[in-house]
Amino acid sequence: MHSSSHIIKFANDTTMVGLISKNNESVYREEVQRLTAWCKANNLSLNVDKTKEMVVDFRRPQSCHCLLFIDESSVEIIKSTKFLGVHLVENVTLSLNTSSISKKAQQHLYFLQRLRKAHLPPPILTMFYRGTIESILSSCITAWFGNCTVSDRKTLQRIVSTAEKIIGVSLPSITDM
Repeated sequence: MHSSSHIIKFANDTTMVGLISKNNESVYREEVQRLTAWCKANNLSLNVDKTKEMVVDFRRPQSCHCLLFIDESSVEIIKSTKFLGVHLVENVTLSLNTSSISKKAQQHLYFLQRLRKAHLPPPILTMFYRGTIESILSSCITAWFGNCTVSDRKTLQRIVSTAEKIIGVSLPSITDM
């Protein structure tokens, strides 16, 4: 394995991360071919239809990227993907991840309101908040929160503030999670 390429294995998914420098994609492409050969040698099959490639390119202007082929089938180039629960986008912004998290958390705010209307006490409402909404907001937070925009942070904090109003108690802010 070349030092500019890394393989990440999680359950039955494999992710290869390759750094292409000086416009030389050959090392990356060789690593993909090496992985393909290893899979064949170990009686594993790569499903090329499920294999995706995401290119993060900060050059100005961005150049065209050659298609990657595995067993004479082209690999689809995608603009975003979900990796271990975090939405990653080719321009490395986290707005898609934030909007996905906030949408999911807001859906659970509805159930928190229903529980309050059923006259459940604040400790039970807080327990529900921590088990559902806070766990959504804080999922993989150390991996993505540091790169959030101020606007994204405010969006997430509004969810915490809404939950505070519903429950009637102070809750840890999004930055304290």
